[in-house]
Amino acid sequence: MVRTLLALAAGIGVGAGGISAARHHDDGEKVKVLSATDIREKLDGKDARATVVEVTIEPGQSGAPHRHPGPGFVYVLEGEYELGIDDRPTKVFKAGETFYEPTGCLHRVSKNPSAKGKTRLIAVVLHPRDAKQVAVPEPKKE
Repeated sequence: MVRTLLALAAGIGVGAGGISAARHHDDGEKVKVLSATDIREKLDGKDARATVVEVTIEPGQSGAPHRHPGPGFVYVLEGEYELGIDDRPTKVFKAGETFYEPTGCLHRVSKNPSAKGKTRLIAVVLHPRDAKQVAVPEPKKE
């Protein structure tokens, strides 16, 4: 699986293709776009793009709740990562493990549960080409 994700990331090529940053809100995640490329396959009948990002989260930090406009496939490169989507219980993934996030689910917990080391992830998000962001912040409830 690791080789497949890394090969996909390498094969996609470098270039942001209209996505200047994966996230524009202030939270505990540092997100770096590694590549974005148009793909032949359609996503729900729309022209699609694959965007590859590296996410770094320092110890004890977390990201803001958000949704993705397409499916996400994630590999934990380093450390531990606590994930909570929709109303499912949270789960901790360790370096070398992978997980999948369905289109549009609420990514409510995105956290480095460690007090020591950082967390690093590689995520491949497939999304419509016209999507402005690959991570859309969830509006705060009043």
